[in-house]
Amino acid sequence: MSIIKKATVLAVGLGLVTLSACGSSDSGGGDAGAGSKTVTLVSHDSWSVSKGVLAAFEKQSGYQVKVLEDGDAGQAVNKAILTKDNPQGDVFFGVDNTLLSRALDNGLFQSYEPKGSDLILPEYRVDPDKHRVTPIDTGDICVNYDKAYFSEHKLTPPSSFDDLIKPAYKNLLVTENASTSSPGLGFLLGTAARYGDDGWPDYWKKLKANGVKVVDGWEQAYNNEFSGSAGGKKAGADRPLVVSYASSPPAEVIYAKPKPTSAPTGVATGTCFRQVEYAGLLSNARNTEGGKALLDFLLTRTFQDDMPLNMFVYPVREGAQVPPEFVKYGPQAKDPETMDPAKIADNRDDWVKSWTSLVLK
Repeated sequence: MSIIKKATVLAVGLGLVTLSACGSSDSGGGDAGAGSKTVTLVSHDSWSVSKGVLAAFEKQSGYQVKVLEDGDAGQAVNKAILTKDNPQGDVFFGVDNTLLSRALDNGLFQSYEPKGSDLILPEYRVDPDKHRVTPIDTGDICVNYDKAYFSEHKLTPPSSFDDLIKPAYKNLLVTENASTSSPGLGFLLGTAARYGDDGWPDYWKKLKANGVKVVDGWEQAYNNEFSGSAGGKKAGADRPLVVSYASSPPAEVIYAKPKPTSAPTGVATGTCFRQVEYAGLLSNARNTEGGKALLDFLLTRTFQDDMPLNMFVYPVREGAQVPPEFVKYGPQAKDPETMDPAKIADNRDDWVKSWTSLVLK
């Protein structure tokens, strides 16, 4: 989770983007030693934090933060694994419950229990013995719909997985590639949780026959293909259904000018899968002390309160504030699909392989 970029931003591509906070010219955590005053965070391209909040951390800690954004979550995790012996940075943020076992099995992280870990809501805690990762945020992957399209066509929006395979919704849905995209994988796991180990392939056969479109990542799906988003409108998108997040509608309200009185998009609440994002200290981080300080910061009330309106996710710390816009336009799903991390670990790669053969070939 991310999990979501601001809805007004058009797709920026999936190449490596380097951002330097406060104008630092340091080469980053990948080149800095233990005594460096630069700490490098590696993440997917939905990382965001208020400048003032980050500046306060830098002033208090004495570290400058450099961020390396590396595409969709799935791509970022895969690259981090490939470069684990000589990592790009010190901390990785953005591995979620759909990919967690891959990161842990490949030894991506070293043990560290950040300050404030005891305040994480119990339902999000994992790896209690080794503390290799720390929960940072949560959100729901769900199908979003373009309200205007369904109103104009006098068609009731879908509300469940079952609805999506009905003829009325033929050629309307765009989703992300389950092998390269975190929300795409989450949507696949949601169908596996809903229909079972034996039933999900048949469901996807029907979804394919009903004209589902698959693209590489969230940016392309939401901002280029989805007719309900601000970016999609500019791009002339023609798909009124997209796999995104329950928190996407608040983004469409908050960043619209002028602001609408209601969200232009809605959520099919019967299609949601609960996602949790984690951060961890990279195994071969050069600036481990800076990495630890940064992980401590990610669990502070300051960061947890700031996070929802920057990355459009929910905090995981007890007592953290949830913006009123979330309550009104993007509440968490009441009964999302979930799956035990162990089951994801045992089946994910085989399911993705089968999904690829079934849907993309």
